[in-house]
Amino acid sequence: MTQSSAVAALVPIWQRVLQQSSVDANDNFFDLGGTASSASKLFEEIAKTFGRDLPPALICTAPTVETLAALLQNPNPLRIPPLLLMRAGADDLPVFIAHGLGDTVLELSGLVGKIKSRRPIYGMQARGVDGVDEPFTSIEDMAEFHLDAIKHLQRQGPYFLIGYSLGGLVTLEIAQRLSAAGERIALLALLDSYPDKSHLSATQHALLLLRLAKRRVWSLVESALTRPALNQPRSQISEDGGRNLSLGNKSDSRSRVKQRVRDAAYLALKQYRPRFYRGRIKFVKAGISTYFPDNPTAVWAHLAQQFDVETVPGNHFGMLNEQCETVGSLLSRYLSEADS
Repeated sequence: MTQSSAVAALVPIWQRVLQQSSVDANDNFFDLGGTASSASKLFEEIAKTFGRDLPPALICTAPTVETLAALLQNPNPLRIPPLLLMRAGADDLPVFIAHGLGDTVLELSGLVGKIKSRRPIYGMQARGVDGVDEPFTSIEDMAEFHLDAIKHLQRQGPYFLIGYSLGGLVTLEIAQRLSAAGERIALLALLDSYPDKSHLSATQHALLLLRLAKRRVWSLVESALTRPALNQPRSQISEDGGRNLSLGNKSDSRSRVKQRVRDAAYLALKQYRPRFYRGRIKFVKAGISTYFPDNPTAVWAHLAQQFDVETVPGNHFGMLNEQCETVGSLLSRYLSEADS
């Protein structure tokens, strides 16, 4: 298939997925309202039309019909780079943001769209999601992988780092290494990010286990009370009330890749013990605690020279969805304060 015929085949797919009456070959996917969900649908249709099962995160590499058609001309396995430009900016110094466990930078697209800053924003994509390279099984290796890419793009500080969930641990380790090299960290923001429960203090560990036990009991009671009204399989019901982790609608190969990345990330989380950080951490906590400690200050304050906390409504996953505007507003303020 030639590039022009690929463009002709892609345009109606984009129109259907994005519900647009017309799409130009140079229109940007995200400017047209594209989301992580619509990217998944887009690549499902691409798999049917082109016979290629590709990771949806590639839309960040090729966000227009023209660039995606060109990418599809390459018959070789397609690697996703460690840094993906999620939003262009006028300033020279970029912002680097890391996604959560087993996810891709696509899950950050809604939040990135709500951050008001002149700086370009790059998403740090975990290795292995493309199915080409093996994923890392340690936070230290993840940090070194992304730090190499960051240093190619920005040789000197100040650096602006944001990490969501597991990505917060990765950005913390990056900040540790940059600080040790004498670089300035203008912003290190962690979004509901915690070490594994095995690395919590005895008190925090006990409190978390107690709350999780109560949550399981309540979940069982609630399930028993509401079961007659449920028509969907249990595997499709999200425990957190906002996220479906079922991989059943994916192709087998893509599911295996995603599960391998997720398993590697879990192993990295369990092994990582944060060190004392001689700098400032801005922490954003979800108002509704799910599987994490209630008090981030008790977890992090003794591990940072300065630790500031602000709370947003909703739960952990809602930070990237229902509350992305609130979180984006906070991050916009943090960036503005860091600039001044």
